[in-house]
Amino acid sequence: MNLNIRISTKIIFLCFLVASSATLGSLFFSDIMGFIPCNMCWYQRIFMYPLSILFLINLLYPDDNVYKYTFPIVVVGLLFAIYHNLLMLDIIPESIVPCSSGVPCSTEYISWFGFITIPSLSFIAYFMLFILLVFGKEK
Repeated sequence: MNLNIRISTKIIFLCFLVASSATLGSLFFSDIMGFIPCNMCWYQRIFMYPLSILFLINLLYPDDNVYKYTFPIVVVGLLFAIYHNLLMLDIIPESIVPCSSGVPCSTEYISWFGFITIPSLSFIAYFMLFILLVFGKEK
């Protein structure tokens, strides 16, 4: 039984674009705009930054196991993004969040069109990666 799951190069390239855009976007917000990331933002960054590198390495040196080592990272990052967005939508009370010091996790630096925030951008990036990996794999 062959456990290798093959993902096309086009899908990996799209994943690389999404992960790299998210990485560069987060660096833009913190380093250029001066927004201080909260703890939840840091957790999401911890899982997004390596994805850019992993997808780039896979583009340069294709590996049939890319799904196995990127999908778990995407799922954990997506869970953090969901949690953060539930907090921003006041579904989760701020009293039970891990942001005990520094910038509160409910800080809203941007609000494009009245609903697009930095946590929602993170969610969109992780969700896109999740969809690309799930529907892009070949059996």
